[in-house]
Amino acid sequence: MNILHLDASALGNQSVSRELSAGIVANLRRQYSSARVRYRDLVADPLPHWRPVADASREPGALGERILEEFLAADIVVIGAPMYNFGIPTQLKAWIDHIAVPGKAFRYTEHGPEGLAGGKRVIVASARGGVYSEGPAAGMDFQEPYLRAFFGFIGIDTVEVVRAEGVAMGPEPRQKALDRAHAEIRGLLPRAA
Repeated sequence: MNILHLDASALGNQSVSRELSAGIVANLRRQYSSARVRYRDLVADPLPHWRPVADASREPGALGERILEEFLAADIVVIGAPMYNFGIPTQLKAWIDHIAVPGKAFRYTEHGPEGLAGGKRVIVASARGGVYSEGPAAGMDFQEPYLRAFFGFIGIDTVEVVRAEGVAMGPEPRQKALDRAHAEIRGLLPRAA
């Protein structure tokens, strides 16, 4: 069992998504005692943003190849993904751009795109200052729908989300959100990757 653990929050020790992703990985390690975990901090060790090459072949360089191989080798991918300005951090987008390689993660056929990276379990630790899962701000959620759409495009049909939202709305809402998210993490069940 290979677990790829990614964090994309710039908030360091104050990060809710980092706290939740660490909790998810700890829970998975209890369930899969022989699991190997590869950790990548996308803020401390940022990836360069993808730039097209002259021939537009989209072949990854050495770093891109390592990033892609880490992803393809993973059975479970745990992503600490805070919501920044209604979407994902640029550091996470850079990682996505490095794994979205035609012929490796997806391909185009005469029937449309086909994902090639299926069979993985993706668990997103989502942190939001406000409430975007329902109510008047729901239309401004470009974080979770984007992640679900991207992973679906490359063949991963189910993306599990552990969400803490409203964490910037005061100490009590923050604690309630954390308590709910940690309870959800404890309830994550093992399943085939």
